Amino acid sequence: MKSDIRVCSAPDDQHDRPVYTLSRTCPVCGAEAVNSAPAPVDPADPHGEYRRSLKRWRRQ
Repeated sequence: MKSDIRVCSAPDDQHDRPVYTLSRTCPVCGAEAVNSAPAPVDPADPHGEYRRSLKRWRRQ
């Protein structure tokens, strides 16, 4: 699920706190706004295969 809340991508020295918005640009400085939520799963997770197999095993 993609988050609708975005945060300004400008360097921290331009704002004294994070600027959140729903638009694609920052309302304060006009810089691009990026998705504020981190990815829920790291595709390069070295232990993901084991975690998934353990989850399948517990369902049985």
